[in-house]
Amino acid sequence: MAVDPLSAARAYQQAAQAMQRSGEAAGADQMDFGALVQDAVRQAGQSAGVAEQQSLAVAAGQADIVDVVTAIAAAETQLQTVIAVRDQVISAYQEILRMPI
Repeated sequence: MAVDPLSAARAYQQAAQAMQRSGEAAGADQMDFGALVQDAVRQAGQSAGVAEQQSLAVAAGQADIVDVVTAIAAAETQLQTVIAVRDQVISAYQEILRMPI
Protein backbone atom coordinates (compact mmCIF):
# COMPACT_ATOMS: atom_id res chain seq x y z
CA MET A 1 0.00 0.00 0.00
CA ALA A 2 1.51 3.29 -1.10
CA VAL A 3 1.22 6.20 1.28
CA ASP A 4 1.25 9.73 -0.04
CA PRO A 5 3.93 11.68 1.89
CA LEU A 6 1.71 14.76 2.11
CA SER A 7 -1.15 12.72 3.58
CA ALA A 8 1.22 11.11 6.06
CA ALA A 9 2.55 14.52 7.10
CA ARG A 10 -0.97 15.86 7.58
CA ALA A 11 -1.97 12.81 9.61
CA TYR A 12 1.12 13.20 11.78
CA GLN A 13 0.36 16.89 12.29
CA GLN A 14 -3.23 16.14 13.28
CA ALA A 15 -2.10 13.44 15.69
CA ALA A 16 0.47 15.79 17.20
CA GLN A 17 -2.13 18.50 17.66
CA ALA A 18 -4.53 16.03 19.27
CA MET A 19 -1.79 14.84 21.61
CA GLN A 20 -0.92 18.42 22.47
CA ARG A 21 -4.53 19.21 23.31
CA SER A 22 -4.82 16.12 25.47
CA GLY A 23 -1.40 16.85 26.99
CA GLU A 24 -2.55 20.29 28.04
CA ALA A 25 -5.42 18.66 29.89
CA ALA A 26 -3.11 16.10 31.49
CA GLY A 27 -0.57 18.70 32.62
CA ALA A 28 2.33 17.30 34.63
CA ASP A 29 1.26 13.68 34.12
CA GLN A 30 2.67 13.73 30.59
CA MET A 31 5.93 11.82 29.94
CA ASP A 32 7.91 11.68 26.76
CA PHE A 33 9.12 8.46 25.14
CA GLY A 34 12.73 9.00 26.22
CA ALA A 35 11.70 9.30 29.86
CA LEU A 36 9.64 6.11 29.59
CA VAL A 37 12.60 4.21 28.14
CA GLN A 38 14.96 5.56 30.81
CA ASP A 39 12.50 4.54 33.50
CA ALA A 40 12.20 1.03 32.03
CA VAL A 41 15.99 0.65 31.93
CA ARG A 42 16.27 1.91 35.51
CA GLN A 43 13.61 -0.56 36.67
CA ALA A 44 15.35 -3.42 34.85
CA GLY A 45 18.59 -2.52 36.63
CA GLN A 46 16.84 -2.40 39.98
CA SER A 47 15.25 -5.80 39.33
CA ALA A 48 18.67 -7.24 38.53
CA GLY A 49 19.98 -5.78 41.78
CA VAL A 50 17.13 -7.35 43.75
CA ALA A 51 17.81 -10.71 42.09
CA GLU A 52 21.49 -10.43 42.97
CA GLN A 53 20.67 -9.59 46.61
CA GLN A 54 18.30 -12.55 46.79
CA SER A 55 21.02 -14.83 45.38
CA LEU A 56 23.48 -13.64 48.00
CA ALA A 57 20.88 -14.15 50.73
CA VAL A 58 20.32 -17.74 49.59
CA ALA A 59 24.07 -18.35 49.52
CA ALA A 60 24.21 -17.11 53.11
CA GLY A 61 21.27 -19.34 54.04
CA GLN A 62 18.96 -16.44 54.87
CA ALA A 63 16.38 -16.72 52.06
CA ASP A 64 14.36 -19.23 50.12
CA ILE A 65 15.36 -20.37 46.62
CA VAL A 66 11.81 -19.64 45.37
CA ASP A 67 12.38 -15.93 46.06
CA VAL A 68 15.55 -16.03 43.97
CA VAL A 69 13.86 -17.74 41.05
CA THR A 70 10.98 -15.25 41.18
CA ALA A 71 13.35 -12.25 41.31
CA ILE A 72 15.46 -13.59 38.43
CA ALA A 73 12.36 -14.26 36.32
CA ALA A 74 11.09 -10.71 36.95
CA ALA A 75 14.46 -9.22 36.04
CA GLU A 76 14.66 -11.34 32.89
CA THR A 77 11.15 -10.32 31.82
CA GLN A 78 11.90 -6.63 32.28
CA LEU A 79 15.19 -6.93 30.41
CA GLN A 80 13.49 -8.75 27.53
CA THR A 81 10.87 -5.99 27.38
CA VAL A 82 13.53 -3.28 27.19
CA ILE A 83 15.37 -5.21 24.48
CA ALA A 84 12.15 -5.70 22.49
CA VAL A 85 11.40 -1.96 22.64
CA ARG A 86 14.98 -1.17 21.59
CA ASP A 87 14.71 -3.56 18.65
CA GLN A 88 11.42 -1.98 17.54
CA VAL A 89 12.90 1.54 17.76
CA ILE A 90 15.90 0.49 15.69
CA SER A 91 13.63 -1.21 13.17
CA ALA A 92 11.47 1.91 12.88
CA TYR A 93 14.56 4.09 12.46
CA GLN A 94 15.89 1.83 9.71
CA GLU A 95 12.50 1.92 7.99
CA ILE A 96 12.55 5.72 8.10
CA LEU A 97 16.03 5.72 6.57
CA ARG A 98 14.75 3.58 3.68
CA MET A 99 11.96 6.03 2.87
CA PRO A 100 12.46 7.94 -0.35
CA ILE A 101 12.70 11.68 0.00
